[in-house]
Amino acid sequence: MTTPDRPAPPEPARPVVTLAAITAATRALLATAEEFDDGDVRAPSLLPGWTRGHVLTHVARNADGGTRLLTWARTGVESYEYPSMEARAAEIDAGAGRPAAELVADVRDSARRFADAYALMPGSAPSGEGWARTVQWTSGARHPAARAADARLTEVLVHHVDLDAGFMPRDWPAAFTSRTLDGVVASFARRADAPRLLLLATDTGRDLGEGEDDGVVTVTGPEASLLAWLMGRSGGDDLTGAEGVTLPFLY
Repeated sequence: MTTPDRPAPPEPARPVVTLAAITAATRALLATAEEFDDGDVRAPSLLPGWTRGHVLTHVARNADGGTRLLTWARTGVESYEYPSMEARAAEIDAGAGRPAAELVADVRDSARRFADAYALMPGSAPSGEGWARTVQWTSGARHPAARAADARLTEVLVHHVDLDAGFMPRDWPAAFTSRTLDGVVASFARRADAPRLLLLATDTGRDLGEGEDDGVVTVTGPEASLLAWLMGRSGGDDLTGAEGVTLPFLY
């Protein structure tokens, strides 16, 4: 497990996540959303204080933010994800109350713009152009633009669960689940507010996290269930050892 004083592994100069994977996840989310009527999009999502309309609006605005980051990476002209966190929140609130058809169209159209921006990206180069160019997220974090592809897939798959309409963590692609679980475990290792955990994945046989030392809590279950719990999308009822463990907010 990555420790706070050990540097994180270098990020790839080209995206691990393909456009095909993002497109497939988006189509699945749209298929769910297309079944909603105007009453359905006013119903609560799994995110406290957000309706499904908030989630769908956020997914759309996230696509536009990602498009701006990719445009920055491709052209070298700074084009920030959002003007500010306050502006991001205001856009989501302003769009959440729209009719279902308008919300779905917004998700579809913004996803198309992101896909077009992805397709225009040149290959990485030593000069830092293309996927290797460093861009800045609204949080202030700076990463190679390749991170934007992984971030977009994460947004679509996790917020599909948040719609609370039948798509579950077990429906996440296995490659996404394993890769994201590795990243979350590494992130927790760098946080002082995270518990010390040893995760035993019953479906893949992998173990992640700390060794069996004093103070380490062992939690057992399928990888998707472990990831959903760490990301706050599950109470851990389908896991062994998660009872009473307090997790920090991650995503």
